Amino acid sequence: MEPNGKKAASKKTRSKTAKTKTAVTPTGMSLVVVESPAKAKTINKYLGRDFLVEASMGHVRDLPKSKMGVDIEHNFEPHYIIVSKARKTVSHLKKVAKGMKCIYLAPDPDREGEAISWHLAHIFKEIDAEIPIRRVVFNEITKEAVKKAFDNTREIKMPLVDAQQARRILDRVVGYELSPLLWKKIGKGLSAGRVQSVALRLIVERERAIRKFVPEEYWSLEAKLASQETNPSAKSFIAKFEKIGEEKADLNNREQTKKVRDEVLKLPFKVHKIEKKERKRKPQAPYTTSKLQQEAYNRLGFPAAKTMRLAQGLYEGVDIGDEGSVGLITYMRTDSVNIALSAQQEAAEFIRTRFGAAYLPEAPPIYRSKKGAQEAHEAIRPSGVSRDPESVRAYLSEDHLKLYSLIWKKFVASQMTPAADEHMTIWTVSGDNYFFKTTGKRNLFRGFTAAFEDFRIKPKEGVASSEEGEEVEPTEMELPELHEGELLNLLELLGHQHFTKPPGRYNDASLVKVLEEKGIGRPSTYAPTIMTLLARDYVFRKGGALVPAELGETVIEMLVEYFPKVLDVEFTAAMEEELDKVEDGQVEWVSVLKEFYAPFLLNLNVAREQMKNFKLEPKPTEFKCKLCEKHLVEKMGRFGKFLACSGFPECKHTRSIPTGLFCPEPDCGGELVKRRSKQRRTFFGCSNYPKCTYIANKVEKKDDDSENEEDDDGPSPAKLETLGP
Repeated sequence: MEPNGKKAASKKTRSKTAKTKTAVTPTGMSLVVVESPAKAKTINKYLGRDFLVEASMGHVRDLPKSKMGVDIEHNFEPHYIIVSKARKTVSHLKKVAKGMKCIYLAPDPDREGEAISWHLAHIFKEIDAEIPIRRVVFNEITKEAVKKAFDNTREIKMPLVDAQQARRILDRVVGYELSPLLWKKIGKGLSAGRVQSVALRLIVERERAIRKFVPEEYWSLEAKLASQETNPSAKSFIAKFEKIGEEKADLNNREQTKKVRDEVLKLPFKVHKIEKKERKRKPQAPYTTSKLQQEAYNRLGFPAAKTMRLAQGLYEGVDIGDEGSVGLITYMRTDSVNIALSAQQEAAEFIRTRFGAAYLPEAPPIYRSKKGAQEAHEAIRPSGVSRDPESVRAYLSEDHLKLYSLIWKKFVASQMTPAADEHMTIWTVSGDNYFFKTTGKRNLFRGFTAAFEDFRIKPKEGVASSEEGEEVEPTEMELPELHEGELLNLLELLGHQHFTKPPGRYNDASLVKVLEEKGIGRPSTYAPTIMTLLARDYVFRKGGALVPAELGETVIEMLVEYFPKVLDVEFTAAMEEELDKVEDGQVEWVSVLKEFYAPFLLNLNVAREQMKNFKLEPKPTEFKCKLCEKHLVEKMGRFGKFLACSGFPECKHTRSIPTGLFCPEPDCGGELVKRRSKQRRTFFGCSNYPKCTYIANKVEKKDDDSENEEDDDGPSPAKLETLGP
């Protein structure tokens, strides 16, 4: 789908267009190759008649799927082929390239884009070795940025290509060596991957920690207080029991809490100390890929893969009325928080006009990227800050608008002044020894929150928050005006029973956060990694959480035993650093692969000999084969679970696993089944396909669906009786 909700042009339409272009190649023209048709359409408008803009549709050459495609004994030499889906595209590009004055390669500004450019250059050199080939890189698809990029072309950077090759070959070697091992020892359709398996290990280990967790009881004591010096209707406030003298108050059981409560009830309350501090709240940096994925999940509920699909559409081009097609955001795969000077200046003028001079800092804020970030890139920001979300609302789908609003507001806020709050802490004391504390704050100056409120979303029960470990802000509330020594009325004194909670399960946001913090993978790998784990049925979603399936736990148990280094978090992070060094030209890519492969091969040989067989037995079901009436069994295949006839190989009937829900189309009578697209996206389709073509991305869960059940949170909390003052 295009960002405005319209369907992209059909293959048939694109084919006709391609044939028309092939027939006409005027002398003196230059060819520009980008990755996608959407981007081609936008850029073509900017460059004019002297340029022919074509799309490569992604990678045109890759390692073959049918075999390893890497000659390990000869310095890991890759054997590239033109991928089947790109054959027509390559044939078309070769035709239109003949007679061109120059070829400009303009795929995305990252390792993958550089590698695609290198592969395209190889193809074009085969038809004409003399034709000039230049690399064009731009971070945003606007007229100014594109024209500036064509004024500053360069050669292909081989260190970037080498880094991509090293990663691709490394992942191919791990995947193509480990996956067959899993097929032999466990079952067909399984896979292992350098980043994928480490991410799965994190999810599995978190689940095991949850199972081992033993809740511990603790209690809290809260006093509801009001001033004696004001009228009876004066505003009350809640104070929490904190200290006995100078010692922290630890209430571990009901008896202990009741004893303290009984003592406090006998004693008068007064204000012991009031602390007021003005604090500045600085805006956060504009989004990197991982931060965008985290906040899009926490604020909008978008899985990481959906966020990246939407961002891709916003980057490549949207038809904006009289402006025509324009890329609304900068490149969405980045780990840098840098901002172009021109963008800072544009934002400053916008903030001054929209919010006023008080909201504009004297100098633009400076944000530091994490270690190893590609500093040449920018953070994710709107390509034009004057295009606020309201002005483009009519041209975007609902989800595209939500994501664009998030990116736009975050960027504008990042260029504004800090917010100012007054934090107040009131210490009250019962008698001379029992100290209670209450905190609150009130806003003095909105600052950046005028553009983007810096709120934190409470995670679902049992799910790790993406903000885990951060300091909790005081509640936004005004406390009554009191003075030290003032006597207080005790309105209520409540004791509450609690139990410590186990660590939360990972969700998309918290998993992306931990992968980034530990240096596992790169911005472009986070979303595909989660998709693969779900597609392989290694994990499933329960509410917002990622829960390991039995299969996922079995795979990790066996891989950790025989491949401890490959599954080691620190080793995987160190390998990412080595790949970064290849990109920087500090390390030769073949040496990185050799250093990895020698110990890996030793582990592999041991595993082949010693790893025990843990064959997945087909699981019987109540469904019957429509061909031979035998029972169907649940099996694991390349694209996940499916049903097959127990009479195999005599009967080879298979079908998707039914959901128990009927197709909503009138007079259909079919059943909805879970399927996966070629891109491994899950959807639900009618069992009567192709007669009925109904599909849906989601279906309502049945009442007895185990994946829809709430977690057991352990013992129910209790509270002591409420007594008057």
